[in-house]
Amino acid sequence: MKASLISLLLLFMLTFPAFAQKENALLRKGNSQYDKGNFKEAEKDYRKALEINKESVKGQFNLGTTVYQEKNFDESAKLYGELAGKNQDRDIQAKIYHNEGNSFLEAKQYDKSILAYKNSLMNNPSDLDTKYNLEYAKMMLKKQQDQQKKDQDKKNKDKQDQKKDKKDQNKDQQKKDQQKQQPQDQKKLSKEDANRMLEALKNDEKKTMQKVKKEKAKVQVTGIDKDW
Repeated sequence: MKASLISLLLLFMLTFPAFAQKENALLRKGNSQYDKGNFKEAEKDYRKALEINKESVKGQFNLGTTVYQEKNFDESAKLYGELAGKNQDRDIQAKIYHNEGNSFLEAKQYDKSILAYKNSLMNNPSDLDTKYNLEYAKMMLKKQQDQQKKDQDKKNKDKQDQKKDKKDQNKDQQKKDQQKQQPQDQKKLSKEDANRMLEALKNDEKKTMQKVKKEKAKVQVTGIDKDW
């Protein structure tokens, strides 16, 4: 049992340097591609390096920088966020938070970028670039909030205008309905007018009946004889 364990340890000791060498070779290759501006190729190399060593700070940091250059700010922020707090080196932590802040800034998530820059300055208080970016992020956050307030005010005003327009339309419709009803209301007949109309109808009815009788008589006179 001890012999098997020793064999496994020896095998690990022999293979670990080989994996480390392969990881470093991929990182160097990725760095070379990055310097040339071939970000897609650099991304592939960094991802391959991370397949060998998922805990590689260099691999994840450089991958985050690469996807940032590809304008994939959500992923770069995620990668830097996962790195934050893992490394005890304050200078590296400051860079991680600084880049995380840049990613959030580009994604217009200004509140998150402010927090990231503050964390960066806690690790490196003298970094002027981070101080500048922090103030810029604060300014952009205020602009964003002001614009959101304007948009909300406009939205509320539009709603009020719509309600007012609808109310005015209802008033206009009611007015039109009243105007339609008024002529009918005004056409109230007096008792004398009603009697005259009734008398006229009776006269018309008499004339009609007389005409019908004449037509019947006419038909009877000119009726067709039976064919015997």
